[in-house]
Order: sequence, then structure tokens, then C-alpha cells
Amino acid sequence: MRHQVTIKDIAKQLNVSVATVSRALRDLPDIHPDTKKAVLDLAAELDYQPNVLAASLVKSKTKTIGLIVPDLGYYFFSTVVKAIELEAIKAGYSILITQTQESFERELINIQNLSRSQVEGIIISLSRETVNLDHITRLQRRGIPLVFFDRDSDEIHASKVMVDNEQSAYEAVKHLLENGCKRIAFLAGPKNVSVSNQRRLGYLRALSEAGIQEDSSLIIHSDYFQDTATSQTHQLMTSPNPPDGILVVSDRLALGVLVGMRELKVRVPEDVKIVSFNNEPICEVVSPTISSVAQPLEDIGKLALKLLIDQIEGRSEVGEPVIEVLKTQLVVRESSVSNS
Repeated sequence: MRHQVTIKDIAKQLNVSVATVSRALRDLPDIHPDTKKAVLDLAAELDYQPNVLAASLVKSKTKTIGLIVPDLGYYFFSTVVKAIELEAIKAGYSILITQTQESFERELINIQNLSRSQVEGIIISLSRETVNLDHITRLQRRGIPLVFFDRDSDEIHASKVMVDNEQSAYEAVKHLLENGCKRIAFLAGPKNVSVSNQRRLGYLRALSEAGIQEDSSLIIHSDYFQDTATSQTHQLMTSPNPPDGILVVSDRLALGVLVGMRELKVRVPEDVKIVSFNNEPICEVVSPTISSVAQPLEDIGKLALKLLIDQIEGRSEVGEPVIEVLKTQLVVRESSVSNS
């Protein structure tokens, strides 16, 4: 059981009264500036969090789990969240769901708010802006159980549920090569997003095995907005040596790619073939239908919740992360196969 830092702890370390600490934290007058600074500095160092719940909850379990995702508007995250919530209800837990909207600042605020709400553990997928991980290491120092899914960081020693992104991209690029593509571009995500970087490794491995040298001009980083993908498609297809295949980091961006191709009157799959990731329902209804890598979304959610509850209820070894890497399946549709 982790120890929640209290006002009494701060007062004891500084050899001042509890009332003095309370006044300093509430920015009240009649306190010496040096004393106030000492209190605030120590509170920050100890990661003091005011307890907004009833005092009775301190000694009891809240049966509440925090969940932080980049954006529930993404099909991937909304589907995984549904699975997590269903499993949590079965296990007698409730979920506090927060979104970062891909903002690092909002991620910090969400973690603060969840901590103050006395959640027993946190499941998180990092925002695209997250590079500094101090807020995550603070959680670990306080003993709060933590599980990553999808977007993680190699810097953090924690349990996680991922798919084999490198192998998935490798197989997708091999499929494009087998269907006649010789110059394949990769429309990637932001440079610091782990999932995109793992897929880049698979993309490069498949090209290397085929004897194709890496061309940095064919790797373009996007921000997950469809309009950006459309403009980047124009950039690729109007270059002196345009690609004849494109691996796209997500279906959301693949839709933007299709818009760009239509605007340029480039035919898919005759002139350029496309494979993307997530296998969203829209892949089956657009024209041409989109070949996409299907991920086991429900399994990701179920496993993430199980790993967290195992930590909370003491069923897993303390300090021994569990890494679950799940397989994917390439669903082939019209966008990557030439008409016979």
C-alpha cells in the first residue's frame, strides 16, 4: 500500500506546525516568505496531492481506475476504451476516462486530477506531444500501478499491451511489393510517437530485404489530421519521382490520402496502391475499399485492464513489468490489389 504524503509529513520534516503548512499551501497571509517557499518546495518534491475525497476513503479502496487516452474521436481508442470499461464493470471497478486531445499539458492535468481522485491505478496511452516523462516517473515513485497501451516509452519500466507494430508494417510493405510496387512511401505519425517509429522499422526492414535503399524523401511525418494527409499526398505525388505505393500509419490519414489522389486524378490502385492501419469500419464503405491492418482492439483493452488489476490486487510481482505483444492481421481490399 503506497503512502499518501500529508500536511503532517511536510510539517514534521520542516519542524513547523500543521497550521503553518496549511496556510502556506493555501497562499494565506501572515507567514514568512522563506517558510512559505520551504513548504511549497518540499510539497513539490514529495509530490503532495490534496485529498479531495472524504477522509474515510483514505483507509479504504476506491475501486476506481484512471484512463488517459489521446482522443476518443479515434476509432482505435474509443473501441479499446469500451472493452476496458466493460471488463472493469465485471471486476467491480469504475473508470474515470480522460482525454489529452494530443496535448502534453492536458496529460499533466489529467494525471493530477486522477491522482487527487484517489484512483488505484492508471492505464495510459501517451499524447503525441509527450517527450518529457517526469510525470510518469512521479506516479511510479508514489507506487501507483501503471499500464501503457498502444503508445508507450522505452524509458519507462512498466507493464504494457502492444501489437507487433514492426512486424505488421513489414508484412504490409511485403504485400505492396508482391503486388508490383517498387517505390513505396510511408506516411508516418509524429516523430516522437512510439507506434509510428515501430512501424517505420518494419517498413525499412521489408524494403531492405527487397534490395531497395531507404529514401528519406519518401518518409513523411504527419499530425493525424486528414487535411494534412491530403496536402502531403499532393507533395508526394507531384514530386519528380512519385511513389507507386503508400503505407499509411492510420485509416484516418488514409482517407486524407484518398482525397488527395482524387484531386490529382491519380487512380487507386492502378497508379498507386495503399495500405493503412486500424481496419476501421469506414475502410469497407469508401471507394476504393482500403486494405488495412486489423488490430485485436477488444483484447488490448481486456489485457490492459487485467494487468492493472493484477497489480492493484497484488497478483503480480512488484517491479516486474509484463509486456504483452499481440498479433495483427492484414485485411486486403481494393486499394492494394490491381484489377485483374
